[in-house]
Amino acid sequence: MLNDAPSAGLADLRTRYLTAQLEGDRRAALELVLSAIQGGQPALAIQRDVIQAAQREVGRLWQENAISIAEEHMATAISQMALAHLYDHAERAPDNGKLIWVACVEGELHDFPARLVADSLDLAGFQVKYLGANVPTASLLELLERARPDLLALSVTMSFNLPSLYGATTRVRGRHLNLPIAIGGGACQLAPAAVQSLGADICVRDAAELVAAAADRLGVGLGAPR
Repeated sequence: MLNDAPSAGLADLRTRYLTAQLEGDRRAALELVLSAIQGGQPALAIQRDVIQAAQREVGRLWQENAISIAEEHMATAISQMALAHLYDHAERAPDNGKLIWVACVEGELHDFPARLVADSLDLAGFQVKYLGANVPTASLLELLERARPDLLALSVTMSFNLPSLYGATTRVRGRHLNLPIAIGGGACQLAPAAVQSLGADICVRDAAELVAAAADRLGVGLGAPR
């Protein structure tokens, strides 16, 4: 059940893409994505209204036991591949000079949402360092002692990793009081009150929201990548 309202021309595409995912047809999924961008659809719209929307449906099907863990992994692997090819073929907006780090909190192995965020920010003109899944808080703090971004984005998908989000946010705040922190991910939607208590500068539902919120927070305009 795909409920999010897609951009014009993408409703049918994401349904076909989801079908290819669930059938494990990597080639068909990739051809759909590349055909869309070659046909003039914006890369960020394809990310949001096709890949991200289909991936949310995959997550729902898994939660309802309509598909197995193996099938969920298969579908996610296809989306990882599609994102990589989309990134390679898309045009990037002009560099705005702002650096954002994107990381999954310690223990969080579901890195797809964070990767989608990193790609979206990059295509929108931000400089991005993507730190990947399961980033130990101690290692994150060590990196911040050597360099500092304009914004730190932390991702948490599973609710049992919310304590790691709390620990990371608290410890980063303790050492870098003025560093803006953005948080997002599926777990944030499950426990909004707990997340709000962290006092993050930005709390978002998806990549598109983060791109807009980061631009506003950092005082930069958004270009127009394809």
